Formats: sequence, C-alpha cells, structure tokens
Amino acid sequence: MANVVSVSRAAAGNIAAVKSRSTGDGGLVYSTEGGRMCPACRRPMTDCRCADAAPRPTGDGVARVRRETQRRGGKVVTVVRGLALDDAALAALGKQLRSACGAGGTVKGGVIEIQGDQIERVATALRDRGFTVKLGAG
Repeated sequence: MANVVSVSRAAAGNIAAVKSRSTGDGGLVYSTEGGRMCPACRRPMTDCRCADAAPRPTGDGVARVRRETQRRGGKVVTVVRGLALDDAALAALGKQLRSACGAGGTVKGGVIEIQGDQIERVATALRDRGFTVKLGAG
C-alpha cells in the first residue's frame, strides 16, 4: 500500500484535491483550483517562488576562461565562469562575446558557453571590458 492515493472534495465549489501518502509528508500534489503544486513551498506552480529565493552562486569577479570538450560529443566549447553578474547582465555579456567571436553559444546557470576554440578572443574581449581574466587548463 505504498502508493495509496486519496481523493477529497471541498465543499465550496466542489474542488477535488489529490493527496499522496507515498512521499511520507502527505502534501498536496494536485488541485483542480491551482493545478500542480510545488513540493517545497506548497503553492501552485504558477505562484511558486522557490527558484527566485534560491541564491545563484556568485563569482569572485575573476573570469575563468577554459576550453572544454567533455559531454559535448567531441565538440570544443569555450567556457567562461566566475563572473559576479546578474542573469540579465550575464546574457548581455554573452551576446557581446558571441558577436566578438563570430560564433554561437549560450548562457546557462551562470556560465557563458561559446562554440569553438575562442579562448584568446574571449580573453581579449573580457579584458577590454575591464574584467580580470585567468586562462584555465583544458
């Protein structure tokens, strides 16, 4: 009976809520009023503030530029870590670096990825913008 699910109906509006007992905490999983519920804050997923409350790791201000090929099918990617910028500023800097290198790339989780072996171009562009740059192994 590990996966027992009980359904209850609220008197006001005839709203059904599903409660799962298999997780041990007995929290609300789904409600027809709000849809899917966040397991951490127990609010509807549209009103969840858990991702906003979690602090993004901040860098020390030193841009660490390195070349990586792991988990990319042998493709070379230049990675920039350690910048203490908010998400909007990091996205803008990523766009400027991609333009300076003439390559594609992305910004994920506080890390800028530029396609190809662009270490020297990225390091030069970052120094021109006033960042301290360390070239990493790789």
